[in-house]
Amino acid sequence: HLTLLEHDFERLHPDIDVRWLDLGSQEVLDRLRVERVNPQADVWFGGPTTLFARGVAESLLTPYRPTWAEAVASGGIGPGDFYFPVYRTPAIIAYNSVAVAESLAPRDWDDVLAPRWRDKVLIRDPVASGTMRAIWGLILERSLRETGDTAAGMAWLRRLDGQTRTYALSPALLDAKLARQEGLVTLWDLPDILISRNKGMPFGYAFPKSGTPVIDDAIALVRDARHPEAARMFIDYAGSVEAQLLAAERVFRLPARVDLPPNRVPAWVAQVEQEMVVEPMDWGLLAREGAKWMGYWDQHVRGTGKGR
Repeated sequence: HLTLLEHDFERLHPDIDVRWLDLGSQEVLDRLRVERVNPQADVWFGGPTTLFARGVAESLLTPYRPTWAEAVASGGIGPGDFYFPVYRTPAIIAYNSVAVAESLAPRDWDDVLAPRWRDKVLIRDPVASGTMRAIWGLILERSLRETGDTAAGMAWLRRLDGQTRTYALSPALLDAKLARQEGLVTLWDLPDILISRNKGMPFGYAFPKSGTPVIDDAIALVRDARHPEAARMFIDYAGSVEAQLLAAERVFRLPARVDLPPNRVPAWVAQVEQEMVVEPMDWGLLAREGAKWMGYWDQHVRGTGKGR
């Protein structure tokens, strides 16, 4: 994804050299904090708006309204134009399609807790991953709505911990372990699974039938960026019609723009929109409470599920 957009942007702007540092979205936020007095990045590209909101609160970003601002839904736009959604990223349940028949694959979140999947679940380390934080947020927000507390949600996550064989430190490791059948089931995001499947990896997936979080994957200008004009040009490019269609066609990114020509949008996009059930999420609540929830999970839930 990053290489594709880098080459296309540099083709349009040969005087600009795009260089990436590819990190989990929580790691990006941590890096920006460390570099606050001497920023090394110009653009923060990718990750849930909940983490971008924390970046705004900590004065790590600068407002910029891109040329395509009117073409995306307002719900994912940061107050004061600090960040804008580029893609929509649904969470899914994925599995090794060689080892797991489609008819037996989990179809909803609770299905992953079935005895057949004990010690067969792989999880991307949630502390570093915005995608996993969104899934954890779904479980905990459901708990709050149904019981008024997060205790039931933490109990659910403890049961999932008991099913989990390992917490993978990166998406690449998660893919490799799933392909080698070191685990058979995972919770992850749709674009990565589709890209891996397109490369020949034996992955199947299902949208959780009770609903799934759909992350607004955002982009923003870093405060005191060294190359602010080039950064604004890249932000304008990332949300342009051509870049949105390129990412949809080549790397399975679900566009955030709502005005793309229907005859040019890949067929898989329409299929996804029909199949997925979007869970209503209180993203503001997750932005406010997510760090505390993750800290509690990391200290009191991770590693405690095996004996229960």
